Amino acid sequence: MTTARPLDPVAEVDAPREVCRLVADDHELAAHHTVRRTVFVEEQGVFAGSDRDALDDDPSTLHVLGLADGRPSGSVRLYPVGPGQWKGDRLAVLPGRRAGRLGIALVRFAVATAGARGGDRMVALVQQPNEVFFRRLGWERLAEPELYVGIPHVRMAIGLR
Repeated sequence: MTTARPLDPVAEVDAPREVCRLVADDHELAAHHTVRRTVFVEEQGVFAGSDRDALDDDPSTLHVLGLADGRPSGSVRLYPVGPGQWKGDRLAVLPGRRAGRLGIALVRFAVATAGARGGDRMVALVQQPNEVFFRRLGWERLAEPELYVGIPHVRMAIGLR
């Protein structure tokens, strides 16, 4: 049984509300996958059982964990798809944390990370109701909506330079 660490009131008050970082260990990777499973399997029913695929085991895939008030609450993964090209996907924020800015922080973190690794452009396949959210962050639509896993999605992109 693990004992929870006592809260340091000063550190907790000074801590940022939303923090994004690349997963650092197996524990954080498990938290990343738990967020995705909660959103894509349990809440939305997009996937049956698990949303994991071969990309999760690819060493070039980067897994990002989003923390809200110090708790795992969001995730996104990104990976190179060609020279200068990156793809972001599996953006997920737990239902109780969507009113905050964690989704914005996760998208900006993914874009900045891909750019810092030499990327020129990032693409994503976004659920159609989230298109406006991405447009507000500077993304542009590349094509008309298409079905992915039976749900309308929009191809979008953003320049990284």
